[in-house]
Amino acid sequence: MRTVELLLDEAAELAVREAWRRLADAGLPSQARHRSPTNSPHLTLATCPELTAPIRWELAEVAAALPLPVRFTGVVRFERPTSVLAWSLELDAGLAGLHRRVWEAVASDSPPGTLNPFHAPGRWSPHVTLGRTRRPGAFAGRRVPELLPAPPLSVRLTTLRSFDTETGALEVLEPTDG
Repeated sequence: MRTVELLLDEAAELAVREAWRRLADAGLPSQARHRSPTNSPHLTLATCPELTAPIRWELAEVAAALPLPVRFTGVVRFERPTSVLAWSLELDAGLAGLHRRVWEAVASDSPPGTLNPFHAPGRWSPHVTLGRTRRPGAFAGRRVPELLPAPPLSVRLTTLRSFDTETGALEVLEPTDG
């Protein structure tokens, strides 16, 4: 499976990594525990079985629209299929449009039933994961927001990339020349 993700500007990445550290220091699930060099703060837009040539062509056009300014809106929790703590992002017109272009690109050349329905426009909830665990309710009833630094008010989404879940390879998806 291939992901399509956006990376954050340097200041936002540092703020997310500080949140990861604070969660880990408090003994809570944290992305800081994932020591892989591929683990960096990101916003997942979609996943697909493969980045075919037609998908890559469309994604190169999306990459050309970066950087994209966005805003964090606060802490959010998800409970299915795993317990996730994240900073949510405002789904403004710019981010919604970029996400729709990515979704349409991966949907255009992926076999039916292979895309994650949680990434579909109208269902997608933009967020940057701070902690995740299979333990239900891991963040419920805890005063987690008090542990975290305030998210930066303004963020720039700077780079489009893909992670190959089978090989562990990362690939920056470059804009088209033009």
